Amino acid sequence: MKVTISRFDTDGKITLQESGGIAIVTMHRPRLKNAMTNSMWRELADVSKRIVKNPKNRVVILKGGKDQFTAGSDIKQFDQLSIEDANSAFDDMEKAIASFEKLPLPTIALINGPAMGAGFVLALACDLRIGTPDARMGIPVGRLGITLSQAFVNRIMSFVGKSRTLDLVYTGRIIHGDEAVNLGLLNYMAPDKEELIPYTLKIAERIKEQSPASLLAVKRSAAFSSPSVSIPWQTGVDTSVDPYDFPEGVRSFVEKRKPSFKRRR
Repeated sequence: MKVTISRFDTDGKITLQESGGIAIVTMHRPRLKNAMTNSMWRELADVSKRIVKNPKNRVVILKGGKDQFTAGSDIKQFDQLSIEDANSAFDDMEKAIASFEKLPLPTIALINGPAMGAGFVLALACDLRIGTPDARMGIPVGRLGITLSQAFVNRIMSFVGKSRTLDLVYTGRIIHGDEAVNLGLLNYMAPDKEELIPYTLKIAERIKEQSPASLLAVKRSAAFSSPSVSIPWQTGVDTSVDPYDFPEGVRSFVEKRKPSFKRRR
């Protein structure tokens, strides 16, 4: 098991744990519901680059420390910034969110507690979201004078549509666990926070059994339909079968065994 920890003066840290083909990224600042500082956003983007460099990684899990996701950005920090610096901070958020959105690996966000503001959008940038009944999701920016970028809005609209997106910003209301499932914001619901990680690891293990070429191809194709995503990676082929995984998949089916797929750079 490989673990890297990036600490910050504001008592926050980002950890990366890599083991058994699963990379687990944790945003840790529990005193403030894992609210992210500018430094933490920048580090999150850097972590995404380190994940790709490890060829053993097959699935990425993004979570918050102490049974929460993240309340988004540290609003108190903005009180100390100029307008120019605040805009720069939002650029850093977008880069971090986009870096996870564009990872050429399946990504899963664990949502227990708040996923607010930029934290909400970060969760939506992941491929799957697994939550608990305590999940709370929303983007209450109207009382802060934050003007959302088109990329942020597009990510929300791709899940809940135009009218619900406007509703979330107009009213600042918060979506709770069951409603989040009904709206498609959560793919799965774990029974409670104690079961969230074991529940997610079972799904991650199932994903690991699939062909990396198949997973990358569907992620790439799905990205074409999203106006907020540019595609920096390729499947390696532009045909309907992968020259490496397809023969192994068919052979394993005939031989009635599990396929042995390997991630390739």
